[in-house]
Amino acid sequence: MPRVLIADAVSDAAVAVLKKGGVDVEKKTGLTEEQVCAEIVGYEGLIVRSATKVTAKVLASGKKLKIVGRAGAGVDNIDVAAAVKAGVIVENTPGGNTTSAGEHAVALMFALSRHIAPADREMRAGQWPKKGLTGVELTGKTLGLLGLGRVASVVAKVGRALDMTVLVFDPYITDARAAEFGAKKVALDALLPASDFISVHSPLTPETKHLIGPAQFAKMKKTVRLVNAARGGIVDEAALLEALKSGKIAGAAMDVFETEPLPADSPFRSLPNVVLTPHLGASTEEAQERVAVEIAEQFVAYFSKGEVRNAVKTN
Repeated sequence: MPRVLIADAVSDAAVAVLKKGGVDVEKKTGLTEEQVCAEIVGYEGLIVRSATKVTAKVLASGKKLKIVGRAGAGVDNIDVAAAVKAGVIVENTPGGNTTSAGEHAVALMFALSRHIAPADREMRAGQWPKKGLTGVELTGKTLGLLGLGRVASVVAKVGRALDMTVLVFDPYITDARAAEFGAKKVALDALLPASDFISVHSPLTPETKHLIGPAQFAKMKKTVRLVNAARGGIVDEAALLEALKSGKIAGAAMDVFETEPLPADSPFRSLPNVVLTPHLGASTEEAQERVAVEIAEQFVAYFSKGEVRNAVKTN
């Protein structure tokens, strides 16, 4: 009977699916890298979310390891190149978080446009800050999307429902694909100065690292509001901080950061024109249930039939 270690807080629905499929499963969370290395020795499979880092050292320790599963989409916490070299399959569940992550990005746009966070803070402090928090409408504005994958498509649909003009920068899609969502594919340099709201939906890769930096902020409207609910590192945080402080852009909403958890002394915490959430894009009951069941079903398919689904490859 194959053995699987669940090393992160994955829904117990995964345990039920694995056991029903004839897989022996144990759940041990909060492990350090050294502890994971010690534990993984006797397992053929490993399931994680984003907290556990599956490093080359972890992979080398897994002498029996055949498959690593990410209950979610992003795999930047897994050394995929080292896994491929070691002959270990890496799978993810790219569709399970789609609706929740897209809705969260939209929620952040609304929060920015209507100053929801500062209004709440001042009301709780006994103030009545009506005059100082005039917002803007989303309807009729231009929405720029960096990437048009599953999550961005949710945001695009909401944007069109609000009669927003939707522009997309994504070198991997066709004009026709963008048009399916009522969007227009454009170059990044065309999207930046035209957009009133910019929402980041690219994966974090060497090519997208600091895709948005000083040069890109210089091309944006001073009234633009930026949302990043994709991955920290796509936006250069030093450049973003300078743009927010200097008034080069109107505001930003961040669900992801270059360093997570966000340090307690991060200057972003004290800026009035920033909305911060702690990587909550996929944190809904529905999404966590879906990704848990999906990755468990994929593991059962692999161990029972040798079937590989949603394999992640290196670039």
